[in-house]
Amino acid sequence: MTYVFEILGRIGAESWLVLEESAIFLLFGFLVAGVAKALLPDKLVAKHLGGRGPGSVIKASLIGAPIPLCSCGVLPAAAGLRKQGASRGATAAFLVSTPETGADSIAVTYALLDPVMALIRPLAALFTATLAGIMVNLGYRREREPAQTLGKGLLLKPVNTEFTVDLSGCGDGCDCPAPAKEQGFLARARMGLDYAFGELLGDIGKWLIVGVLLAGIISAVVPESFIRENLSGGAGTMLLMLLVSVPLYVCATSSTPIAAALVLKGLSPGAALVFLLAGPATNAATLTVSMKVLGKRGALLTLAAIVVSTLLLGLGADALYSGFGWDTAQWSSSGEEHLHGTVALLSAVLLLGLIGWNLAKEVGAKLRKRGQTERAVPSGVRCEISPPQMEQFSGPRD
Repeated sequence: MTYVFEILGRIGAESWLVLEESAIFLLFGFLVAGVAKALLPDKLVAKHLGGRGPGSVIKASLIGAPIPLCSCGVLPAAAGLRKQGASRGATAAFLVSTPETGADSIAVTYALLDPVMALIRPLAALFTATLAGIMVNLGYRREREPAQTLGKGLLLKPVNTEFTVDLSGCGDGCDCPAPAKEQGFLARARMGLDYAFGELLGDIGKWLIVGVLLAGIISAVVPESFIRENLSGGAGTMLLMLLVSVPLYVCATSSTPIAAALVLKGLSPGAALVFLLAGPATNAATLTVSMKVLGKRGALLTLAAIVVSTLLLGLGADALYSGFGWDTAQWSSSGEEHLHGTVALLSAVLLLGLIGWNLAKEVGAKLRKRGQTERAVPSGVRCEISPPQMEQFSGPRD
C-alpha cells in the first residue's frame, strides 16, 4: 500500500510540474484565441472557399489554422462551409487544419517542447491540410459540385464553439430583415474574452487535465530507458504513434503534455510530431461525420493524406533535428529550471480555477437539462453539438 501511495504521489508531483511549466503559455494562447475570435470576420470564411483549385484549399487551411476549435467543434463549422458552397477539398482542408493547430497549442508547444517544434507544428498542419484538400478535389474531379449560390445574406455566425449557417437567401430585391448592427470594439473584445476563457476553455479544459495527468503518469511510471531503447524513432515507432492517435480523442492542446513526456523519456521529435498531428485531426466521431460531409471517398482520402503526410513529416523532422544536432529533450528538461517561480504557481492556480469554474457551469447546466434527450455520438465520444446543428451533416455518402 505504501508503494501505491508513493506512485500516486510521484504522479501528482510530475503532473503539477507539467501544469506549472505550461499554464502561463496556455493562458496567453487562450488570450490570443479570444482576440482572433473577436477580430476575424465571420463572412471572410465563406467568401473564398468555393473553387476547386488549390487556391481555395490553401485559403481554407490558412483560415482554419487560427480558429480555436477542437475536432468535435469543427464539424458543424465544416458542414456549414460545405452548405455555403465550399468545395469538398476546401472543406477537408478546413477539417484538418483547424483542430491540428491554434494559438494555445503553439504556445504550449514552445513551453513543453522547443521553439523549433513550435514552428514546425503549425507549418506541418498547413501542409497536411493542403495535401488532404488537394487529394479530395482530385478524387472528385470528374463529378460536378451541386449548384449552390452564395448570396449576400449567407453569413457564418458563431454559436457557442461552433458555427451555424443562415440560408435565408436574402439579397437585393428580397424582403429581408434589417442587417444586424455591427458590434463595437469593446463589445467584440468582451465577446472574444468570454469565448476564450469561457466556451473554449470549457470545451477543452477537461481534456487538458487528462493530458496533464497522462503526462504525469508517463513521467512517473515509464522507466527512463524503456522508450529510448525500444521506441526512440524510425518508421516503426511512427506507425505505432499513428495506430494510437488515429482513433483517440485528443485535442491539440491536451496532446502536447503527453508528447513532451514521451520525448523526455526518449521518443524522437519526429514520432512526437506524428502524434501531435494525427491525434487532433482524427477520431471515431470525426471520421463518421466526415463521411456525411465529404462522402465516403472524401473521408478516406482525407485520412490517407493525414497518414502519408504525418509519416513523411515525422521522418523529415527527425532528419532535421539530427542534422543540426538539436535535442528536444534537453530543451524540455532545461525549462524545468526556470518555470517554477511565483508567476508559474499563480498561473497554474488561475488556470485550474478557470477550468473548475467552467466545469461547475457545465455540470449545473446538465442538471438543469437532465430530462432532455441527448443525441449519441459514435464510439463513446461526446461532442457538444445540438440536434439542429447535426442536421447540417446531411450530405453525400459516396
